[in-house]
Amino acid sequence: MAGKRLLDTPNLQEAEMHHTNPDMQACIDACLRCYQECLGMSTSHCLEMGGEHAKPAHIQLMQACAETCRATAHVMIVGSRHHRHLCAECADICTDCADECERLGDMDSCVEACRACAETCRQMAA
Repeated sequence: MAGKRLLDTPNLQEAEMHHTNPDMQACIDACLRCYQECLGMSTSHCLEMGGEHAKPAHIQLMQACAETCRATAHVMIVGSRHHRHLCAECADICTDCADECERLGDMDSCVEACRACAETCRQMAA
């Protein structure tokens, strides 16, 4: 049918997700949750808490974790064959971020998001 757009097809989700298996989708979801959690916590909770939570090194780690998670999700979404490299790095930085947030305390949601992301990224990197 001439002029038919992809958006008009009944299987749009299938067309968009053709390259994403359930394990990769779970990793993308975990990366995006971690991105949201780390970015949000670093720009609100940590600054409001002050003290060690607001020290530049901690904020920088959380911001780096957030951006690495976002970029890792991005390369998986676009289907890049390089996703394994980013997943390995993402697992490392998420582990570091989780350990630091656990050490500081009162950051359970960040710790949980980082640990979940690290685990799924390790699986995707293997």
